[in-house]
Amino acid sequence: MNRALRYYRCMIPERLQHVVRSDESLAPLVWLGIGGPAHFFAEPVDIEQITEITVWAAENDLPLRILGSGSNVLVRESGFDGVVISLAAAATSGLSIEGDCLTAGAGGKLSHAVVKSVGAGLGGLEHLMGIPGTVGAAVVGNVSSGGRDISPVVKAIRVMEADGSIREISQEEIGFTYRKTSLTGAMIVEVVFQLEPGDPVALTKRLQKLWISRNSTRPADMERIAMPFIDPDTISALELIQNVGLAGIREGDVSLDSSQPHYMIAHQGATSDQCLKLIDRVREQVLLQTGIDLQLNLQIW
Repeated sequence: MNRALRYYRCMIPERLQHVVRSDESLAPLVWLGIGGPAHFFAEPVDIEQITEITVWAAENDLPLRILGSGSNVLVRESGFDGVVISLAAAATSGLSIEGDCLTAGAGGKLSHAVVKSVGAGLGGLEHLMGIPGTVGAAVVGNVSSGGRDISPVVKAIRVMEADGSIREISQEEIGFTYRKTSLTGAMIVEVVFQLEPGDPVALTKRLQKLWISRNSTRPADMERIAMPFIDPDTISALELIQNVGLAGIREGDVSLDSSQPHYMIAHQGATSDQCLKLIDRVREQVLLQTGIDLQLNLQIW
């Protein structure tokens, strides 16, 4: 443990010593399986602990990141010099329904929210089935499928400020645009969805069809994958990359899948530098040949 880490470690409140760990590897926690350690890694089990950790980080000028499922995160080998909070605990990933509203913890999986709503006969989320990641990340990135994004069914979100207070933000205040919001860096703790009552049987059949279709587009037998690019609003990243002739392109031990090139695959020995070089090569060629500037779906830590 280096001097800086020992210094920061002594500042962790004693009551959080069992919640916050130091020098925790992030590679096993992200889909690409790449990356160094977080100086501090926290797994709070309730809102009170999240509040304490958030306030402690702010008071000590420690950068803070929220880790969901890790499907859209690329961690450099140097790691993250700050605090990473996992919201996987039950208290931050719960789902509840009241009337036609689904309230979801930000750490809950989007797929679980979809299944929960469909089972209750509520429509509006089923077209997002199969999209990886957590509810919080889905809202921040305004995820989309089939030409429809998540924003119309988001009634409100609740975010935690640096001082530990909770603020509710309405849909109109969120600032939804195509695959973006004004929420980057915000600590979302809860999302309220306003859904439409429907026939549970019909919704379930639609959900099953969408699940089969979504799974058919994922590379088979590949575990360390990620979708590095956001689909432009006029054409999918898959079609765009295929049209430019970049399917299967490789940089060291990282490649685009040959049949589903909107997926990036990290083979044995892959590094974050190789991932970034491949991404840069693809963006450069696509821009040169089509004039389209591909935007990143990945967060780079």
